[in-house]
Amino acid sequence: MTPTAQELLNACILTLATPPRPEDAGVFAAARLRLVALTNRLVALETADAAAVRVRENTALRAMLMEAGPAHGISAELAGDGDYSLAALDAANAALRRLMIRLHEAAELADDRALDRKILKLYRDMARWRELNLPPVKPAS
Repeated sequence: MTPTAQELLNACILTLATPPRPEDAGVFAAARLRLVALTNRLVALETADAAAVRVRENTALRAMLMEAGPAHGISAELAGDGDYSLAALDAANAALRRLMIRLHEAAELADDRALDRKILKLYRDMARWRELNLPPVKPAS
């Protein structure tokens, strides 16, 4: 399960709203707050361009599926993104990724190395598009 931004932020709120036990004071409490801060930072980085990244991925996946899918028996309704909410974009992305997995399997079975390389390049690009870069953080003392 991949938690949504809302689920992560709700967990942070719950963590901050729950008073620490006396035995958890000190270094443990400081580490707990740092974890909440880091989680909030990651959520902020992710949501800053989350819709744009998903639209980009969905467009790239659809293009590859429309280009190579029919030759490998993979066809589906590939309408564009109409609802730009993260939930809708993620649902479309998940469906497109399942189709891409089927296309990749078909390419491997057909020994279509050119398509295999194109798909692997797309996977690398998609991973790069989703990278989150954190600034250096001082260790807790």
